[in-house]
Amino acid sequence: MRERTIASHFARAVLRGAQRHGYDYSDLLQQLGISPELLEEPRARIGPEPFTRLIQALWLALDNEYLGFGKAPSKPGSFAMMCHAVIHCRNLEKALNRGLLFYSLFPDAPRLTLTREDEMIRLSLDDSQLWDPDHFLTEYLLVVWHRFGSWLIGQRIRLEQATFSYPRPEHGAEYDLLFSCALSFSTAKSAAQKSSGAQSSLLFHSRYLNMPLLQDERTLKHFLERSPADLLARPDDGHSLTSQLRRLLSRDSARWPDLDAVATHLHISPQTLRRHLREEGTSFQELKDQLRRDIAIYHLSRNDLPLQQIAEQLGFSEPSAFHRAFKKWTGLTPGAYRAQES
Repeated sequence: MRERTIASHFARAVLRGAQRHGYDYSDLLQQLGISPELLEEPRARIGPEPFTRLIQALWLALDNEYLGFGKAPSKPGSFAMMCHAVIHCRNLEKALNRGLLFYSLFPDAPRLTLTREDEMIRLSLDDSQLWDPDHFLTEYLLVVWHRFGSWLIGQRIRLEQATFSYPRPEHGAEYDLLFSCALSFSTAKSAAQKSSGAQSSLLFHSRYLNMPLLQDERTLKHFLERSPADLLARPDDGHSLTSQLRRLLSRDSARWPDLDAVATHLHISPQTLRRHLREEGTSFQELKDQLRRDIAIYHLSRNDLPLQQIAEQLGFSEPSAFHRAFKKWTGLTPGAYRAQES
C-alpha cells in the first residue's frame, strides 16, 4: 500500500516554530520543491517524502529536534543517541524506561512518564509547558514513542485509547491516521480553563512490556536514516474497521469494489458496515475518495502518467469528472497541482 498523503495543515504547523524563531524558510521550501501556494490551500495534501525532508531540514536549520516548540532546544542527534542507549535492552519495558530516563536528564525537555493502570500502561506527556499552538509537538512525540516502541518489538502496539489535554482540533479528522483508536479530547475551551496537571496520553496493554526487542545495531542504522522524521508521515496500521477497509481497498485500486462486495468479504451486512463506519466518523464513499485522492497525488507528483490515464485508473469515465472531484478533495485542479509540484 502506498503511504498516505499528509494534510497541508501539518506542514504549516511545523513551520510555525521556524516563524517564531525568525527563520526565513522560503529558500528551503524552494529547495525541497514544496510550493508555498500549495501549503496555503487548507484542503491540499503533500506526499510523505517531501514532508519528511521538510522536518529533517528544519532540524538542521533550527539546530533543534523539537523544531521550536519546546521550552528548550533538543540538539540534532539526541534521538539517535537515545536509540543507541536502548537498543540492547532485554525487553520493551526496559527500553522505554531507559529512553524516558535519557530525556529526563535534560531539565527543560518535555516530560513523558509510564504508569500502570491495572492491566494497562499509560504513556503520558505533560504538554502544559510547551509552546505548541497547533499541538504539533504533542502529536509528534506521542506518535514517535508509539511507533518507535512498535518497531523495537517488531509488531504494532495496539492502542486502546488516546487522550488529549485540549479540545478536538479542526484537523481532528487526521487523528485516525495518527493513532487509530478511541479518542478522548478535553472539553476546556482555553488554556486558562485547563487544569495545570492536564496531560495527553496513550493507553495500551501491559503485555507488550515483556516482549523482547527484535532490533539491533544494524537495523537501527537503517531506521535512523529517516526516523523519527518519517514516523508522522506513516499511516498507523490499526485495527479499526476504517483501517481494515483502507487496507482492503488498497490491494487493487484498479477494480473498486462496491459496499455490498466489501460487506460480503467482511462477513457482515451492508447496513452493519454503514453503521460501524458512521460510529467511526466516516463512510465507505469517504474512504474510497481518500484513497483515490492519495493515488492521484502519488502520480501527479511523479509526473509519470497523463491526466486521462490517472482518471481511468481511479474509475472516472470522463477526465472532467476527475477534475471536479480532485478540486473538491484538494482545492486545486489536477493540472494546477502538478504545476505546483513540478
